[in-house]
Amino acid sequence: MNADILDGRAVAATIESELRTRIAQLASAPRLAVVQVGDDPASTSYIRAKSRAAERVGIKLAHHHLPAGTSLKKLKTLIEQLNSSEHGLLVQLPLPDKLEPALTRIVPERDVDGFHPVNLGKLLRGEPALRPCTPAGIMELLERSNHSPAGKHAVIVGRSNIVGKPLAVMLTQANATVTVCHTATVELAHHTRQADLLIVAAGQPDTVAPEMVRPGATVVDVGVNRTAAGLVGDCAPSVAEVAGALTPVPGGVGPMTVAMLMTNTVTAAED
Repeated sequence: MNADILDGRAVAATIESELRTRIAQLASAPRLAVVQVGDDPASTSYIRAKSRAAERVGIKLAHHHLPAGTSLKKLKTLIEQLNSSEHGLLVQLPLPDKLEPALTRIVPERDVDGFHPVNLGKLLRGEPALRPCTPAGIMELLERSNHSPAGKHAVIVGRSNIVGKPLAVMLTQANATVTVCHTATVELAHHTRQADLLIVAAGQPDTVAPEMVRPGATVVDVGVNRTAAGLVGDCAPSVAEVAGALTPVPGGVGPMTVAMLMTNTVTAAED
C-alpha cells in the first residue's frame, strides 16, 4: 500500500486565494507584527516563510528583531505599543525563559498565534476566538482533503499546549473520539494501532514505526526535525507503506500552520 499524500501546500494555496478575496473587501491591508528575540536559525527560517505568505496574500508584515539580551521590560513595552498599532501580533518562540511572562501582554484580539489563556479558554468552551495555528491547520487539511474526523477514533501522540491539547479539543468538537498519548503512556503501539486517525506531534524522529499504524489509517505527521539528512517528521518514512493517507514532511502541516496564521490576521483585521 502506498499512502495518499495530504498536500498541505496545495490546500494552503487555496486558503491564500480565499484570503486575498477577503482582504480586497477591507479598507486597508491587515498589519501583522512579528517579534523575534535572538538569532535562532529555525526561528529565522519560520519568519521568512511567514513573510513570504504575507506578501502573497496582501498582509503588511513588520519584523521586529531584538538582540538576545533584550530585557523583559523592553519586550513588554514593545508588545504594548504593537497592541495599539497592529491588527495581529506574535512573538516567535522559543523565547529565553526570563522573557516568557511578556507573552501575556499580547491582548487576545491581537493574539494571532492563538495561545493567550483567554483564546484557549474560548476554544475549550466552543466560543469564537483566534485558534492555535497548527491544530487549526490540521483540522482544515483533514476537512478539505475529505478526511473528516467525525465518527473516527483519533489518537494524538503528544500533549503540548501548542499542538496536542488544543487539537484534542478541536477533534472532540468535530465529533471524533480522542485518545491522547504522551511520554508516560504504557505500550504506545497498543494505542496507535487502534487509530483511524493518528496525529504524531512528539518532536522526535521515528516515534512511530509502520508496525504501530493500523493499515489504511490516516496519519498526520506534525514533526519537523532538522537532521544531517534534512528535515524529517516524527514518523518513519516506511509508515507510507501502511497508512492510507499521510502528510509529507516538509509540505504537509507546515504550510497549513502558516496559512492559518494568515487567516487569523485577516480575521483580526475584520473584527
